[in-house]
Amino acid sequence: MRWTLRFAVPASLLVITLFTILYIKIASLWDQYDAPAYAWAALKNTFQNSELDNPPPIAGKAEDKVVVMAKVEAEDTEWVAEHLPDWQHAIYTVNPTSLPSNTTLTTPLNKGHESMAYLTYIIDHYTSLPSTLAFIHPHRRGFLDAWHTDTPLHDNVAALRSLRLPFVQENGYTNLRCNPNPGCLPSHRKNKHITKKVWREVFANASQSVLYLKGKGVRGEEYMPEEVGAACCAQFAVSRERVRERPVGDYEGFRQWVVDTELNDAKSGRVMEFLWHVVFGMDAV
Repeated sequence: MRWTLRFAVPASLLVITLFTILYIKIASLWDQYDAPAYAWAALKNTFQNSELDNPPPIAGKAEDKVVVMAKVEAEDTEWVAEHLPDWQHAIYTVNPTSLPSNTTLTTPLNKGHESMAYLTYIIDHYTSLPSTLAFIHPHRRGFLDAWHTDTPLHDNVAALRSLRLPFVQENGYTNLRCNPNPGCLPSHRKNKHITKKVWREVFANASQSVLYLKGKGVRGEEYMPEEVGAACCAQFAVSRERVRERPVGDYEGFRQWVVDTELNDAKSGRVMEFLWHVVFGMDAV
């Protein structure tokens, strides 16, 4: 009996610990994916005549706002032209398998995830930017693909149709994700991606006037905030004026860092994901 208790107690503690860890992980994913709201929206969309699949057209000046995204060749992005006809479209294919046509936008290198396309658009169109730029992912919606989009069915069409353009103009920058999990919870702000070395490399030779350290009188690469946090996952809108607060050379420098860094595609893209708001003049957290 004594031996049984000796093994039963630690075994029970181990099981309780494992279940606690599992519960915390599942609860976090439940929150990240906004599972209840998604399930309810999917149910209504299945049994009711919902406009989620075919939203009605809306008015707007296509020449004054643009959707920018990166895609692999196999991804279908026809939904952009079909459901967002009032937006300009700049869709970059990062891995063309054949010589691209004159109408196919491509990036200099398939690295940095979406950041290479985002920066390439800004660099190539710096002098002719529309008033509002929305940078989003190529998947329209889906529980697993687009869980980071805070709309019913995680739908990017709904996200852009509900985007308040006057707010973007007033604020300069807005993250299209409102849920701070993951990326901006207190436990996420001291992250392994934005090290002092990486910070200094990214902001090396960047202009002083529009960095996070506004008015501090030091160069960007010489200073790093104690915490850096942003709601994931590199989907945001920014005004033309905010983009132009930096000279085009800054964006060329950021893109060159993506090209030159020893970090791989995923890791260099994650660095930029945590820095977009800083690039566009917002506080580090």
